[in-house]
Amino acid sequence: MSRAFARDEDGVIVGFGIFLFLLILMVGGIGVDVMHSEMKRTRLQHTLDRAVLAAADLEQTRDATEVVADYFDKSGMSGYAPDVDPSSDNLTYRTVAATAAQPHQTRFMKLVGVDQLDVHAASTAEERIGNVEISMVLDVSGSMGSNSRLSNLKTAAKQFVTTMDDNTEDDTLSISIVPYAAQVSLPDGVFDHMNVSGENAFANCLNFSSNDYDEAGISPTASYDRTMHFSWSSSTYDNRDNNPKTKVDDGYIDCNTASSREVAILQNDTNALKTYIDKMSAAGNTSIDVGMKWGAALVDPDFRPVVELLVDQDEETDNGMVQKVFADRPYDYGTNESLKVIVVMSDGQNTYQHYIENGYREGDSPVWYNEQEDFYSIYLGLDDEDKDDDDITQEPMYYWPSEELYVDHAYGEGSYDHTEYTETDECLSWKWSRRKGYRCTNYRMIEQTVTINEPGHAEVVTYPDLWAYTSAGYIAEYIYKPLVGSSDAWDEWYYDAIGDVNYGGKDTRTKQICDAAKDAGSIVFAIGFEAPTAAEVVLKDCASSDSHYFDVDGLEINDAFAAIATSIRQLRLTQ
Repeated sequence: MSRAFARDEDGVIVGFGIFLFLLILMVGGIGVDVMHSEMKRTRLQHTLDRAVLAAADLEQTRDATEVVADYFDKSGMSGYAPDVDPSSDNLTYRTVAATAAQPHQTRFMKLVGVDQLDVHAASTAEERIGNVEISMVLDVSGSMGSNSRLSNLKTAAKQFVTTMDDNTEDDTLSISIVPYAAQVSLPDGVFDHMNVSGENAFANCLNFSSNDYDEAGISPTASYDRTMHFSWSSSTYDNRDNNPKTKVDDGYIDCNTASSREVAILQNDTNALKTYIDKMSAAGNTSIDVGMKWGAALVDPDFRPVVELLVDQDEETDNGMVQKVFADRPYDYGTNESLKVIVVMSDGQNTYQHYIENGYREGDSPVWYNEQEDFYSIYLGLDDEDKDDDDITQEPMYYWPSEELYVDHAYGEGSYDHTEYTETDECLSWKWSRRKGYRCTNYRMIEQTVTINEPGHAEVVTYPDLWAYTSAGYIAEYIYKPLVGSSDAWDEWYYDAIGDVNYGGKDTRTKQICDAAKDAGSIVFAIGFEAPTAAEVVLKDCASSDSHYFDVDGLEINDAFAAIATSIRQLRLTQ
């Protein structure tokens, strides 16, 4: 029987099966214990992350340890007793680090001698405002003067400046303000450091081409056309004869010359910025594209060479347009921990922008002016047809529109013959009266021709000077109409001389510059302030995301700027 039992193989697999079952049970049990501990760790980590984010908020007034403990208590995890380290706390940044741990009692692993698994979590959160460069691109077009929009904007913008100043360290925040309507005006002296063609006594604006909007920056070496000071209205008036002469200014001047329209470049004086905002006034068309172009340029490093020259070059003083502390701004993208922000707002859609066409921008015009006599002449070139009937050709030929005469010189640069009559003592006829007797009724006159020099002095008028003091309508109607007729005069000196960019073209340009700014590394916030649907579409597309766009009415603009100020603070988990 013993030999038979030894040879019998029945039941051998049962022992192996029991061993295998115990092995699977052990491995599965380990997995269950590990899974339960990981679930606890995930919950612990999630709670800890939320707690340190709340504690690191710069607006948080409670102690960091108290905030973290409160989060754990509300989550039913008060037994975890997190260890909080508020390692850094400053006006412009706060860092909070915390760790938490709790043992997890095993159910299966204890069978192999592992009674517990330690569950650990660590988290660090930081909210920091480092170097910040901000461009505030603010709509000051005519419609902003309605419905208290401008006054509401001023209140919101000033509070934004104050908030940003209160939450940043000295010399880390630079703010540029770009008030825009149909154009954007720069302070005197900026164009001295740029490659700008076209001179005039008043306008400090640039005419950008469509291609210019593909780049966020404005290069000091690239060539740009300076805007002429001119009126695009059809009014017929002349300010050249005023004493003293005054520039054209009828409300149809795209490049506004008021000091309140000039850009404030990289400023850090909060009171000065608020005073500047208070002085803004509403007038003109709307050019979101031009405003955004300058807003993007003032945070783009391409403009740094200009900024370097706008600081005081005297080592002993600091009285330049830009303070010396900002001489190395705008920083390169992605360096110096610099955050570049553009805030653009508008209450309306793009309209029209006007400019003087090439051929009417530089050099001497055909118009001459005698200031003393308020007399215009037109230079026509060489006389091929003997228009003045003096039997002389190939001489300079001018036209005097007020006299409708062809003459070989501008009025004031020549002389003319004048016939005079001088009375003599020789009487040609007498008359008798009882009371007076005989008296002479007709004395003999002597005729003589006298050459008289024309009074005053005529000078050629340059194109910039012509537009600056005389409206295009006056040039067409009173200077050229007597020469070529009304239709040709208006075609040449109004319709052909003044070009424009319409709202469709400006919408396209706005998208170009917004995309370029975002691609370069700037964050774009956009505010539609009681704006129509067409403007909302343009502004929303301009913003960095839908959450960076604000559609507001009335006093809600305060909330928009406040939300932007909060967003600029970079609250994030660093561990």
